[in-house]
Amino acid sequence: MNKLHTHYLDLPDLRIAYCESGSGQNLLFLHGNSESKKIFARYQIELFKDYHTIALDSRGHGQSRSADIALTITQLSQDVIQFCDVKGIEKTHLVGYSDGGNIALLMAKHAPHLLERVVAISPNYLVSGTEEKTLRLFRRLSKLWKIFNRLGLPTRRMVMRFDLMLNDIGITAEELHQISTGMKILYAEEEMVKPEHIREIAELVPNATLEMIPGCTHMNILKQQRTAEAIRDYLER
Repeated sequence: MNKLHTHYLDLPDLRIAYCESGSGQNLLFLHGNSESKKIFARYQIELFKDYHTIALDSRGHGQSRSADIALTITQLSQDVIQFCDVKGIEKTHLVGYSDGGNIALLMAKHAPHLLERVVAISPNYLVSGTEEKTLRLFRRLSKLWKIFNRLGLPTRRMVMRFDLMLNDIGITAEELHQISTGMKILYAEEEMVKPEHIREIAELVPNATLEMIPGCTHMNILKQQRTAEAIRDYLER
């Protein structure tokens, strides 16, 4: 498999890292919480090599660099919008996984002119949409990272990332209902997000369709062949 090279683009308060590959229609990939652009390497090199793909490291993640004291999904979505503006990207498809799917929801609200079609994988717009046992784990880990940070250990980034998962993303049910962008929502058979919450999102967004990917979990849904097939089927329909 070919190697992807990391590039950097400087925004006013952010040096954003990204990998770019291929030619054809624009296709952006946005990773989940505490992950990086690397999770989409196979998508860029092999599965969607006939597209012009760009995978970003979100603010506070991967090789992107910024001096933040907090992170919000709204800020992360604005970063992607600014990135597209500076790069001269006028229209693009977008695939967002987990927090990347949440960023996609905010982009569909704030920058519908930029988006062709969106695939949101395992999104949740409310904290209450996360399974309770997962939320309890996130809260315990958040407290632990904060203790380590007070002791002087370099866990500030982890504190900010976990806070992202413990706050609503900044969009209402009414605003979801106003989204006009075409959207496919995918989710795993074994989810960290409540299936009824994902179904609610699909019902609220007027042009959304919904598909469950069998035999996988929230953590490995991107590795499933059916996930890649569902993305391509939707983008090329």
